[in-house]
Amino acid sequence: MQQAIPYRNWLTNTAVGAGGSTATPAQTGTESVRKLVAENAVVVFARRGCCMCHVMKLLLHGHGVNPSIFDVDEVNEAEVSNELSILLGSGNSAAAPPPFPAVFVGGNFFGGLEEVMGAHISGELVPKLREARALWL
Repeated sequence: MQQAIPYRNWLTNTAVGAGGSTATPAQTGTESVRKLVAENAVVVFARRGCCMCHVMKLLLHGHGVNPSIFDVDEVNEAEVSNELSILLGSGNSAAAPPPFPAVFVGGNFFGGLEEVMGAHISGELVPKLREARALWL
């Protein structure tokens, strides 16, 4: 008889982009976060199981964008938040970490759900995505 694999043990924390690139937790230093942001047109750092992160993914997929998604869980949330703070230049631990979902478009921090939704409503999102070459039409 086969033994069931527990859900937690089966999942691996990876970020998969359109090109199939992956980053595991052991590789997620500041350099690999920078590399992930620099090599992909759109990157979403999302908390696993977060409904707002799911909405962000649906919004981007609805526009025809295939973002690289880095799922953050309880184990590596503090580490990823610190790496993102360093990447954004705040660097000090007293500064508030970026919100999840944290979206990078064209190598620059675009914002969280409120900023992306606001850009979508105002019509600024599609031109930004085209500029970053995430949209072709």
